[in-house]
Amino acid sequence: MYSLGIDIGSRNTKIVIWDLIRKEIAFQAYQSTEVSAVQAVEKLLQLGAQHCDISKITKSCVTGYGRKLYRNADKVLSEIVCHAAGCSQLFPDTRTVIDIGGQDSKIIALDSRATVVDFVMNDKCAAGTGRFLEMTALRLECSLDELSALAERCDRELQLNSTCVVFAESEIIGLLAEGNSPQNIAHAVYMSIAKRIYAQMAGLKAIPTLVFTGGVAKSLHLKICLQKLLNSEIKVAFEPEISGALGAAILA
Repeated sequence: MYSLGIDIGSRNTKIVIWDLIRKEIAFQAYQSTEVSAVQAVEKLLQLGAQHCDISKITKSCVTGYGRKLYRNADKVLSEIVCHAAGCSQLFPDTRTVIDIGGQDSKIIALDSRATVVDFVMNDKCAAGTGRFLEMTALRLECSLDELSALAERCDRELQLNSTCVVFAESEIIGLLAEGNSPQNIAHAVYMSIAKRIYAQMAGLKAIPTLVFTGGVAKSLHLKICLQKLLNSEIKVAFEPEISGALGAAILA
């Protein structure tokens, strides 16, 4: 018997098929949301059918930015509770979740029973989200996967003064024109995002264990910058992109 968790994000749609007997992931996958979230879910379920008997899915839950677009789920839940549940399953001692996606960022505080006690969310500005990294990679003419490795080779600290992605893009163009290296600019962008997240956490009692989740958690250099500012170790799941879908499957 299985449950299905669906996380429809602004960039990617993720699913997790959860084995209700063994209490483990039977299947996980994600793909670009593209034009239709429903079609994205259907394609992922077709993949899932190659690995397990999806006719044994007895309940389902959808979460994420586009959760209201998919009407075939038994339950609809917020990303807050789903990421909390997913991260707590992966790291039972989780007390603070840092979730950075393509369009927003969330800091979630949990108690010792993995219950959400507080959260802060930024969904108004792209400066602390994956959108900022996408713009930077475009300007530095590299892929998102290459951007983190590029930043790790920095040899000089640069300061980005702009707190808006639109103005920051102009600032990056100016830094390139002045002859600053892509490595140092990339590092400056990661530090800028880390500082935004650090400031966002100021209004919340964020205590260890800290877990970094969401697609942006794949950026190793951002994790390093956050650890430096927070002076604390941050854990990242084996596949941080699916934490929300995992939580949805568990809570279905």
